[in-house]
Amino acid sequence: MSSVLYDIPGPKAKRRNLIFSAVFVVLFALVAWWAIKLMGDTDQWVWAKWEPFLTADVWTTYLLPALANTLKAAALAMVIALPLGAVLGIARLSDHRWVRAPATFIVELFRAIPVLILMVFANEYFSQYWSLTISSEVRPLYAVVTGLVLYNASVLAEIVRAGILSLPKGQTEAAKAIGLRKGQVMRSVLLPQAVTAMLPAIVSQLVVILKDTALGGVMLNFTELLNSRKTISGFFGNPIPTFIVIALIFVALNFALTSFAAWLEKRLRRAKKSTGAVLGTGTGEEPPAAHLTAGGVRGSFGDGSGGGT
Repeated sequence: MSSVLYDIPGPKAKRRNLIFSAVFVVLFALVAWWAIKLMGDTDQWVWAKWEPFLTADVWTTYLLPALANTLKAAALAMVIALPLGAVLGIARLSDHRWVRAPATFIVELFRAIPVLILMVFANEYFSQYWSLTISSEVRPLYAVVTGLVLYNASVLAEIVRAGILSLPKGQTEAAKAIGLRKGQVMRSVLLPQAVTAMLPAIVSQLVVILKDTALGGVMLNFTELLNSRKTISGFFGNPIPTFIVIALIFVALNFALTSFAAWLEKRLRRAKKSTGAVLGTGTGEEPPAAHLTAGGVRGSFGDGSGGGT
């Protein structure tokens, strides 16, 4: 037996997978025990090093303001990068070379440059040419957001392009058959259906945006979560506990983001399954737009093969 993605394992493969899993669990437990013991030998479990995180002063003075800066930079980058990436991805599918070529150049250029270089370059650019407009206090925020937007918008553009191309060619042909223009086909037929397929990859990239804000703290002295550990560990002498607490905060943030995305994806899939053709009143005919709902094109016009706009 086999599924769409892989051959279903037989009895021998199941036993082998079980053995591999058991070995991995044992090795992981040994590594965890060694790490815990090593921290104990270096007095990292001493209560005095963890006690500051149970007081309000550490949170209100260091962690919460740094967390606010992290969320601000990530939110600004997401709000700008998502629509910009969608525009670039759609532009790469254009039939007009004068639209497609610049979009392709922008995407391939900024996708190939490390995001840290983009941040440093943006910081120097704002320092040299925008020093009168952008103060030194907010310059790191501008630089971090600029670097995140340029890089992640290019990656999101490829995600959008791949999501649209993954749709059956019959979707586009059906929409054109009832007289929709290319812009209407993209806006009303292709994008709504591609969103569900693109959502996991988009969420993964949003998690990357959230984590990459830490690069600004390392290089640009942007006061985000990771940057705050220098002050905390320097004052209380607890670098390892500080790293662990900040890592747990990042884990909680990313878990909340992925949980929301999973809920949204299920909601979109349920809405897509429940969408159907709407009958006209009194005439017994279906209005043309009914065939173009997220779930109606394939059933009404055939599923075709391939993709295109």
